[in-house]
Amino acid sequence: MGQIIAIVGRPNVGKSTLFNRLTQSRTAIVDPTAGTTRDRQYGKVDWNGKEFSIIDTGGWVVNSDDKFEGEINKQVQLAIEQADEILFVVDAMNGVTDLDDSVAEILRKSKKPVILVANKVDSGDWLYNVPEFYSLGLGDPMPVSAVSGFGTGDLLDEVVHKLPEANEEESRQLEELPKFAIVGRPNAGKSSLINAFIGEDRHIVTDVAGTTRDSIYTRYNKYGFDFYLVDTAGIRKKGKVNEDIEYYSVIRSIRAIEASDVCILMIDATRGIETQDVNIFSLIQRNKKGIVVCVNKWDIAENKSETARVHFEQTIRERFAPFTDFPIIFGSALTKQRIFKVLDTAVEVYENRKRTVPTSQLNTVMQEAIAAYPPPANKGKYVKIKYVTMLKGAPIPTFIFFCNLPQWVKEPYRRYLENKIRENWDFTGTPINVYMREK
Repeated sequence: MGQIIAIVGRPNVGKSTLFNRLTQSRTAIVDPTAGTTRDRQYGKVDWNGKEFSIIDTGGWVVNSDDKFEGEINKQVQLAIEQADEILFVVDAMNGVTDLDDSVAEILRKSKKPVILVANKVDSGDWLYNVPEFYSLGLGDPMPVSAVSGFGTGDLLDEVVHKLPEANEEESRQLEELPKFAIVGRPNAGKSSLINAFIGEDRHIVTDVAGTTRDSIYTRYNKYGFDFYLVDTAGIRKKGKVNEDIEYYSVIRSIRAIEASDVCILMIDATRGIETQDVNIFSLIQRNKKGIVVCVNKWDIAENKSETARVHFEQTIRERFAPFTDFPIIFGSALTKQRIFKVLDTAVEVYENRKRTVPTSQLNTVMQEAIAAYPPPANKGKYVKIKYVTMLKGAPIPTFIFFCNLPQWVKEPYRRYLENKIRENWDFTGTPINVYMREK
C-alpha cells in the first residue's frame, strides 16, 4: 500500500519549492502529478526502491499568504490524520517564530514520525542558524536548500528510514481479497452507499488494523460477496472538519485510491460532472486502478428518461476521455436501487484486471489486426511487429509487442492496438499497458 508523506509549515518557508525539488530530483521522480484540484500538490517518488507519495498540504490552504493560524492548524491536523510521516519545514534565514512553536507543539503530541527540515540554507553562512531549531523539541533539524537541492538526498534517505514497516501477515491476508474504494466529491453520497452496503448488520464486519491508522480496511462478507472496503477516512469517523473542504476530500481520495484495486467513483446525478470528478478520475487513472462509475441520486434527478440517461452517460465518457472503456451504473444509495449491481460490477472489473489471454490466441487475433492496419512508415522505415505476449504477474494487464523499430511506434498506433485488445477480450474498467520492445 502506498505510504504518504505530508509537508507542513507556515507560509513562505518554501514548502512548494521543496515539494517540487523532491518530486523532480532526477533519481526520485516517478510521476509529478499535475491537476489534482490545484496544480502540483501530489507527487509519487521512488527513492532507492521505496515508493511513496508526497503531498504539499500548504497548497490546499486557502489564505496561505496571510499568517492565518486557523488555516495552518487545519493543514497540520490534516497531515496528522492522513499521513504516515510529516516533514515540518522551517526557515533557516528567519529562525524560530511563534507560529513554528505552536505547530511544533501539535506535532509533538501527535506521535507521528516527524522530520524537521531547516530550509533556505542557500549558502554555508545560514548553517550557523540551524541549531536554534533544536528548541522545537523535534530532534535534529536537517539543513536543506530546496532551491539548489543541497541536502535533499540525505533528507529522502531519512524519509525512507523513518517510514513505518508494513506488516507481512496483514499484507498477505489483504493480497487474497479484492479491495474496493468508494471515492468522489463531498456530498456525492459515499457514506450513504457504504451504509447501504454495510446496513445495520455491523457484526458482519471485521476490521484489519491498518499499518497507518486504525482499520483502513473493512471486510465485507455477505450476500455471496467477500472483499475489503477501503476506508476513505469517512466511514468510521467524521473527523473534526467540515466535510466540504476541497483538500480533505482530495487527500482522502488519494489515500483510498492508492490502497485499493478497484475504485467506485460516485457522481451526483443532481449536479452533473464537475472538475473535481475529472480530477479524481485522473488520480485513479494515474494510479492504474480499476474503475466503476456510479451515478448516485438518480431517483431524484429532474429528468430520468432513457434519453437523459444516455446523454448523461455520453457526457461522462467525453469528459473522462481518452479512457472510455469503463462501466457506468445509475442508482440510488438511499433507496438501495441497483447498489448490488455496483458491487457485482466492481467484482467483474477486479476479475478483468487479473485476466490472462493465451499467447497463441493473442497472436492470431492481433497479427490480423496489424495486417489490416500496419504501423505508419516513418522516413521510409517500416515497422514490422513480429510477436506479442502478455506479461505475467503484472499489477494490470500488460502486453508487449516485439518489433524491429519500437521507437517509431507512436501513441495513436498504441491506442489502436489497445482498442483492438479491448474489442476482443473483456478488459472493461481496467487500464492496460501496451509496450513496444525490440526483438
